[in-house]
Order: sequence, then structure tokens, then C-alpha cells
Amino acid sequence: MPTIKFMPSQKIVEVPKGTSLFEAGKQAGVSVSTPCGCKGICGKCLVKIVSGQVDFENEGLLSQKLLSQGYVPVCKAVVSDSALEVLILSDLSGEKGKFDDSSDDLLLVSSELLPENKDFDFICKSVNLEISAPSYGDGLSDYDRLVSSLQKNLNITNPEIPLDLLQKLPNILRESEKNNTKSNITAVYYNKSAKIVLADIVSESNGEDLNRFGIAVDIGTTTVAIQLVNLENGSIIYSKTAYNEQIKCGLDVISRINYARKPEHLAELKDKITSTINALIIESAKKQDIDPLKIFNIAISANTTMVHLLLGIVPEYIRLDPYTPAVYSVELYTAGSIGLSICPNAPVYIAPSVGSYVGADITAGALCTSLACEDEDICLFIDIGTNGEILLGNNEFLLGCACSAGPAFEGGGITHGMRASNGAIERVEIDESKNIKCFTIGNSAPVGICGSGIISLIAALFRYNIIDAAGKFTNTDSDNYVSTNNSHSSKNPALILTKRGNNSNDISEDITLSESDIDNFLRAKAAIFSAISLMLNNIGLEFADLSRVYVSGGFGRYLNLDDAKTIGLIPPLDHDKFTFLGNSSLMGSYMTVLSQKHRDKITQLAQRITYLDLSTEPKYMDEYMAALFIPHTNSSLFM
Repeated sequence: MPTIKFMPSQKIVEVPKGTSLFEAGKQAGVSVSTPCGCKGICGKCLVKIVSGQVDFENEGLLSQKLLSQGYVPVCKAVVSDSALEVLILSDLSGEKGKFDDSSDDLLLVSSELLPENKDFDFICKSVNLEISAPSYGDGLSDYDRLVSSLQKNLNITNPEIPLDLLQKLPNILRESEKNNTKSNITAVYYNKSAKIVLADIVSESNGEDLNRFGIAVDIGTTTVAIQLVNLENGSIIYSKTAYNEQIKCGLDVISRINYARKPEHLAELKDKITSTINALIIESAKKQDIDPLKIFNIAISANTTMVHLLLGIVPEYIRLDPYTPAVYSVELYTAGSIGLSICPNAPVYIAPSVGSYVGADITAGALCTSLACEDEDICLFIDIGTNGEILLGNNEFLLGCACSAGPAFEGGGITHGMRASNGAIERVEIDESKNIKCFTIGNSAPVGICGSGIISLIAALFRYNIIDAAGKFTNTDSDNYVSTNNSHSSKNPALILTKRGNNSNDISEDITLSESDIDNFLRAKAAIFSAISLMLNNIGLEFADLSRVYVSGGFGRYLNLDDAKTIGLIPPLDHDKFTFLGNSSLMGSYMTVLSQKHRDKITQLAQRITYLDLSTEPKYMDEYMAALFIPHTNSSLFM
């Protein structure tokens, strides 16, 4: 069989001829990000064939320059030679994202919306039990005596005791007996469908640290964030964010739904997200010297597709008419059954979703807004990301929708786009002489441009009339600004932002932004703005009727309002009407891990939301087409 050697890891694998390089890489234990879910349309999963040959039908995806240099997309190249040496150009593990400590997101949420100590009511609770010692002739088993004590202390009938707890019950009782008269133990339990279920039992002396810590989780399409919470006072004692390992299988939810069609790929996606969460949990617990198996409270928020992938549920029907998910409101499954590294019998609370693309991330985020306190003022809540989600309403109505903005805000679909990591251009300045100055994350050498940098650049280009309202360059003859070299044709001119080095592994000499890149980004911003416009129009409101606009998400936190309004991404309102919430989805999880009141509130919010399916709205395309220009075809909206 052919032998494939992957560089620079030096990993070797043998596979039959006809195997895709992508599958060969997986077998070898190496991976390459496939932003489009292996559909072969993005050209972002390039590897370099150092020696040997592969079969690959280009179909216009790659330029002759790239092909001549040995570059192929890993998802479409097929092993055809007896020996191959393949250079992996990039790996997600090498990226260091611009991840901030999310604990300060508490400061972005109004204090009146946060749980107070009197609201603390955890998913799991603990109780100290005194259990009489066994005696001859009493006819009672250890199980009977435990159940009797539970019934007496909790005023319940027929508690559920998992098998693994029954297995350790005899030893726990004997180890904690005092003077052969009684045992003192601590039981951790939760309520499921009006029934008490035990999560753990320990001797009372070992129960001191039980139920002191909780975990809040936000599963984003691009990143996963967690917070370790001290349940005694509600403080966030550790927070951490990492890339969602599923990125390697697709940048957006549709790409991942497509990737999950094969059962083995669905299992892979589930494994990647649980591995991502578990790594964060273990790290946070280690930093605070906590045993993860003594964590019983966990709350998760995520969009509808991410929930399905976490649970290993086929997500295919989310994207197919009539767009029906398997589940909106998930019952309490145990951490062990899902594969999370906390107490295996601990219940996992997952916030409810509303529609195929209006998920638990937006309902959890709504807890951070005036929508949670039934204010009569009309507010708009926008979560800007790959899947833009929007809520509009007050105490009388609540309308929700989602728009497929695509991965452009995360750098996807942009020639030199990238996520917000070291070396990404995050801000651009242009002076009166039209000189360009780029600012990068980490002050590193520029390697690409991220979403905030693209907004900054497009806004500056428009202000200085370097591009017109359609995003086309106004002077394609200027060598200082426009390239028509091998990377870009004259039909797709590109602005040179900065020269790249002469590294032999560089795919392109320059970091550029082309007219097609600008067009892709304008499509993403048009999806967001047109959805907002349509929601307002459907209920006879205008932008002036909005009292507050909440902007959520890691991307939104670094949004420059002037730039965003210049390109027509957000409503043209005074700055003081905007509130930035940071990761509101994570903060919603934080609230629900602490408080039953907030878990009830999120359920009520989800039930109140009227889901607006944009695909069935005849006026949506008109709104979308109007928003494809800078800032809009109706320029009076932004004056």
C-alpha cells in the first residue's frame, strides 16, 4: 500500500490507493482545518505535495501558480502514488487566539439582572444523612436504609439511585459508621421530572468540598468558553476560552452539518467538542486545585446545531425543509452519558433553543438584557457571528430570527482572512496621502486579516473614496494600491496591505484584500442588517423606535461603532443607545448554573419568542439586496 509521510510532524501512515489525503491525515493523527466541511469549495485546506503524486481535479479552484508549486486541497486530493511526502502548512493548535478573561463580562451586565445570594438555587444540592446501622432481624438492606433516610430528610418517595452508587453504598456506610449505631454520609441529588435522582454519595467527612463549584459553558461555532464558579458566593474564580476543535471539520454550522452526514464523522464532531470542553474543565480545576469529579453543577448554552453535535444527534434535518431539529428543550442527561469530565452522574443543564438557527446561545444571552426584566422599552439584541442571531421586543412581544452571515466575520471566505489570533491585522488606518498602516494582534508580523480589521479597512477605503458604494476600487491603475499579478486577475483587483516574507512555504507574496473579498464581506453585513430591517418592518417600527441595542459576542465586543455604521452593519443610532455585552451566552450560562429563578426565566423567554423564518419571508431578499451596498442603497438611513 502507498506510504504517506506528513511533515513537519514526521508521522507516517499506509493507506490504499484512492484514499483521500484528508482521511489519510486523520489515520496518521494529523489534521488540517477544512472550513467548508470537505466540500472542496473554499480552497483553505491547502497542503504541499513535496514528493509523489496525487489525483486532483482542479475545476478552477486553484490558480496555475499554486498548482505548479505543488499545492492541493487536502479534502479533494486522492492518494495515487506508492510514496508521498506531504507538508501540512497550518494547524489550529498553532494559533493563539485573542482570548480575554471573560470574568470581567460580569461588569458589562446590569447588576439588577445578575443572581443575588438569595437567588442561589443550584441544579444539584447536597444533604447530610444519618443512617441507622444494620441489626439482626430488621429485614432492611443498605438500599432500604438509604431510601428511608432520603425520604425522611427530603420528604420524597422513590428516589432514583444509579447503579454505580448502589455498588459503592455498602462500603460507604461501613466506613462511616460510628460506634456501630449509625452512619453519617453526604448525598448529592437533583430533581428530574419531579423525581429525586442521586448524583453521588460520600462519607460525611469527605463531603466538605462537595457542591462548592460549578461550571458555565458557552459552545460557540468558533470558540468554546468556560467559567469555574465558586457556588458559595457566586464569584468566577477561573475562566478560559479555546478554539472549538470542530473548526477543522468546517467553519460554519452548515459545513459541519454536511460533514456530519457520515456516522463516523458525526462521532468525530461529538468527540471534538467534548474533548475541547473537557480540556478546559481539567485545566480550570487543576489551576484551582479542585477534583473535577467533585463538580456537580454545569450549565451549557449553544446554538441548535452545536447542541445536536454535543449530544451526537444527527443534525441533517436542521438545514432541510421544513427545518426541524431533533430537540429544542433538552432534558437533564448525565455528564457521563455525554462524555464530560465532571462527576459522571451529575446532570447537565442545556439552555433551550427556539428554532433551527435561533439557539440556546441567544436565549441565554437574553438574560443579560432588559428583555429579562420585562421592560416596556423596545430593545434589539444582536449576536454577530457566523450565524447571526437577533431578538427584538419588550415586555409585550418578542421576535427572533437568524441569518446565515457565513464565516466572513471570522475571516472565512476572505483570501487572506483568518481568525483573531497573533499576527492578524485587527485595525487599519489610512492617512490623507492614502498610505495604509496596519495594526496586528500581539504586534506580530502580519499574516492575515481578521473580521475587525476587515471592517476597519473597508470603512477607511470608503471614507477616502478608494472604493465606491458597491465595494469596487475607484482607481485600478494605481500600482501603490491595486495588484493585478498572478494572484488576482484584472477582473478581481486586490489592494496590497502588506508584503509577505520570502518564506518558501508562503502561498502568496502579499497580504491583499480583493474586490471579491469585499463582496463576500458585504454579503455578510447585508445578512445582518437586512434581518434587522425586516424584523422592524414586520411590526411597523423604525430604527428611531429602539431604546437600546445590545451587541453580543467576542467579535461584537471589539466592534468600532463608527466603522460598523460607515459600512452599514448596525443601525444608525447614537452611540449611547449601544451596549456591548461581551460573551452574553456564557454569562447566561453563569446565571443558570447559580439560580433556578434564572433557569425558569430562560425557559419563559424561549417560550415567548416568535420565530421568524427569513427563508419564507418574501421581502427579505429585497432588504438583503438593498443592504449589499455601502452603507445602503437608501443612504438617508445613515445620515
